[in-house]
Amino acid sequence: MTNVVETIREGLNRGTVIPYLGPGVLKLAGTSAVPEAPEILVDRLTAKASVPHKIRKNLTAAAQFIENFKHRKTVAAAMTEAFRSPMPPTALHHYLASVPALKLIVHAWYDDLPQKALAGSAGWSMVQGVSQAEHHGSWYHFFNADGTPGTADTAAASAPLLYQPIGSIAPTSNFLVSDSDFVEVLTEIDIQTPIPEAVQDIRKGRSFVFLGCRFNTQLERIFAWEIMKRSSDKHWAVLPETLTRNEERFLEIYNVERIVMPLAEFAAQLTGIDERPYEPALAKAS
Repeated sequence: MTNVVETIREGLNRGTVIPYLGPGVLKLAGTSAVPEAPEILVDRLTAKASVPHKIRKNLTAAAQFIENFKHRKTVAAAMTEAFRSPMPPTALHHYLASVPALKLIVHAWYDDLPQKALAGSAGWSMVQGVSQAEHHGSWYHFFNADGTPGTADTAAASAPLLYQPIGSIAPTSNFLVSDSDFVEVLTEIDIQTPIPEAVQDIRKGRSFVFLGCRFNTQLERIFAWEIMKRSSDKHWAVLPETLTRNEERFLEIYNVERIVMPLAEFAAQLTGIDERPYEPALAKAS
């Protein structure tokens, strides 16, 4: 696997590989101050509002129920509370922020750790998906590095461009989280309307490496495929967990090579910084 890690590192350094970060990246921080999986996030949301038992573990359905019966502002407030934290970026975030040739980082979760890691860099900007319920007629908003509104031209000239397809806590708390949020996007995503042109241009001919991602749900698979559409025909995913049949099929169809290695180990090899907790018993045994 070391050779695979080296291949990916070389691709990042050449700007030919695009990192696609999922919620599992937060596990690299040890004890995460913000939800590190959809299952944890839905528990946070339903702790604040009564939701029918049959949908209590379904994030998008639970968010939709709260939106319908408590108002959209209740969902937005709960999401903001869940992800408002002084949590610092991991070594992986800092490493990716330091790669000069990197053109695009895709971040498919709601935390702001990539922004924090990029804060000291120059030349970057971000674009993130927005909810039609709050911004009717807009699919995404552009932001400059300082959080002020940006433009498509700025995004196209950025290096890297941070793309957050389902929104983010920062800078203005944009969240795609309810059923209706995603229904709106899915009606147009096949023709790529919700995906910024700058992202479509950068991905051409490039490979993706999926870190901290699972492809358990149809929604996760659709977003991953539509974002990497018309890119290279070679990709990687760090997935040490037991895969579902749908995940196996997804990897096979889209030629995503599975790297059976804990994400913490992969990150340590990639960055040269090992953030894994010291385990005396294992150290003694070795």
